Amino acid sequence: MHPTITEALKDIRSSLKERRPRRRTQPHSRELALSLCVLLTAGLSHLTGAAVLVTLILLAIGLTAGGAAFFTRRKETAAPAPLPADADKVQRLEMLADRMWEMQESEQRFYGLLEALGDLVVHRDRDGRILYANSVLGDLMGTDTSGLFGKTLSQLGIDVSVVPEQAFPEGERISSTDVAIYAKSGLRWFAWTELSLRDRNSGNVSHWAIARDITGRKRAETALVNARERAEMASHAKSRFLATVSHEIRTPMNGIMGMATLLADTRLSAEQRTYVGAISTSASALLAIIEDLLDYSKIEAGKLEIEPQRVSVRELVENIVELMASRAFAKNIGLGCHVAPDVPEMVMADPGRLRQILLNLLGNAIKFTEVGGVLVVVSLDRNENGPALSFTVEDTGPGLQKDALQRIFEEFEQADTSSTRKHGGAGLGLAISRRLVEAMRGTISVESAPGEGAVFTVRLPLEELEEMPSDDGPALAGWEVLIVTPHLVEADALSQSVQAYGGRTRVLPDVPTAKAALKNGEAACDAILIDASLETDNGDALAGLRRAGAHSAQALTLIAPTDRGRLGTFRAHGYSGFLARPARTRTLLRMLLNAQQEAEAGTHSDSEGAFRLALHGPGREQRVLVAEDNEINAMLARVTLTKAGYAVEVVSNGRAAVDALTHADRAFDLVLMDLHMPIMDGLDAIAAVRRYEEEAGMPAMPILVLTADGQEKTRHGVLAHGASGFVTKPIDPDKLLAAIELNLAA
Repeated sequence: MHPTITEALKDIRSSLKERRPRRRTQPHSRELALSLCVLLTAGLSHLTGAAVLVTLILLAIGLTAGGAAFFTRRKETAAPAPLPADADKVQRLEMLADRMWEMQESEQRFYGLLEALGDLVVHRDRDGRILYANSVLGDLMGTDTSGLFGKTLSQLGIDVSVVPEQAFPEGERISSTDVAIYAKSGLRWFAWTELSLRDRNSGNVSHWAIARDITGRKRAETALVNARERAEMASHAKSRFLATVSHEIRTPMNGIMGMATLLADTRLSAEQRTYVGAISTSASALLAIIEDLLDYSKIEAGKLEIEPQRVSVRELVENIVELMASRAFAKNIGLGCHVAPDVPEMVMADPGRLRQILLNLLGNAIKFTEVGGVLVVVSLDRNENGPALSFTVEDTGPGLQKDALQRIFEEFEQADTSSTRKHGGAGLGLAISRRLVEAMRGTISVESAPGEGAVFTVRLPLEELEEMPSDDGPALAGWEVLIVTPHLVEADALSQSVQAYGGRTRVLPDVPTAKAALKNGEAACDAILIDASLETDNGDALAGLRRAGAHSAQALTLIAPTDRGRLGTFRAHGYSGFLARPARTRTLLRMLLNAQQEAEAGTHSDSEGAFRLALHGPGREQRVLVAEDNEINAMLARVTLTKAGYAVEVVSNGRAAVDALTHADRAFDLVLMDLHMPIMDGLDAIAAVRRYEEEAGMPAMPILVLTADGQEKTRHGVLAHGASGFVTKPIDPDKLLAAIELNLAA
């Protein structure tokens, strides 16, 4: 409205104010007042930092009410009620001025409030043309708002389409999206919320939108995404670095430890043998620390992944115990293992992680035990929380102080933190084990007291429990077994195994005590298990026990690896078989039952075969191809296999190995294939050999992969590519020969 007219109207209203009565507020005026209050509340909520959703809801309500009142007022003004016919001109002019003044005043308050919000506000018609836009949009576009009227947002470069009328059949709809607006100052982002309305009476459609600047939030989100991508790239790089470091460290360590082992088999003086032992011990300790640090780095990098699969817990645990037996025997302590009969044959678990946990616990137990031994027991727990596997590692070591029971599971913590501690280490083994157990949703705990040893227990829940097949009865029901050994921990494991299958046992520490018990009738027996360390080359121990009363008892000897050379003597003096320490539960059961069946039938087939295999080993003159690019590792493998009686040929890359194995007259019985080699790596070489065998219709040759990467993922990968087995570096000659014998016999 023109200022002069406005002033005139103001003067007229002032002069006639006293002559006209006060009129009652019209309903649309109350609606407009309510709208202004709601809009003012929305503005205050925005200025005080309230949630955006609250501001938008209040604004939508205020705009709805205010728009209705505004258009009603304009309609009434445009079509004013007819004045009384007898009204004089002054009265008519005063009423017209009053209505125009109220309309202008309402508009100014309404749009002034929209400007004060600070957010972008746009009103569009049903075709998307702008009916109103506040100064925020004008400032963004670098123009006056009057130049925006009648245009569409797409003409301004803003990609916000009009909501179709079919989308709000009930009369209104609120929609929201994030919109990019290329302003003169650069790209800006707005949270765009729009209220689409249809007037129930006239059918007119309009769209009111409010948009809040969220450029800062968008930039923060983009920065966060970029940071996450950089972190993921760094994590991948760290994983590659760890794998590379692991391989590069293990390769020279393999040479050091392997050469020390070979050197120990040569003629050395006592002093030289001491030095070689020190080299092996130091190398093993260094390798253990490096492996712990690499494992801890993987966990900290978030690379701890659990890969459940079907696994034989019995086989896995007994393999681990056999693996650690050499350490225990070197300290002249016992090592026993008992797996309860009700433990399922197959369970879902991550074999690599479970192996790592048990190796840590068993390694610690052996390290801290000087007298006595270590016992591993696997059992099945059933309680209100569901079935679970319980792994118990019990030792007779020095025990733990009360304050150390929880502290030892923390990173870089040890039970003995004094400067005079006897045992070293990084203090990561138990911390890593705790992390792994928790990742498998299990628990790990320890019970101990000074001077009473320690009992570590790992409990892992079972998702599914396979029912064990029912037996006709305990296999050893009615058996009386006499166990004579100074290693009471191993005797305890054997005793538990016999009793689990229905038998009864008597454990005695030496031969004289056993003789006395037999003579006094205190110990009847159907079978005798005698430790090889108690037997003489003349068989005096067994002969004495038979004279004391064990006339018809079957006799088995318990041997350590160093006793294999005496097996012929044991056989000659009446032993029907042998059990390698630490004895496996099912091997013990089979040997006892076979010995009984052979005695009844007058044959010695199984026992005879066992002695023959132990005495003479696998078939000689078998040829092994070694594909290894590292000269020291190749020499270690060649010397180890040659001493074991194998014919060995060495090639330095995967291509040469494929050439040697893809001839029709290939003359090899087994292949040792390094994983990382020049020209062609181990996996590609294995794939090429398997393709050749398939095309030629030839049987698959055993191929054992040699690698310094001991991850379970790598193990699965090489087996999936056609490998027959997996040998981890540093190469242990005994483990290597055992793996070769196993694959050649398969």
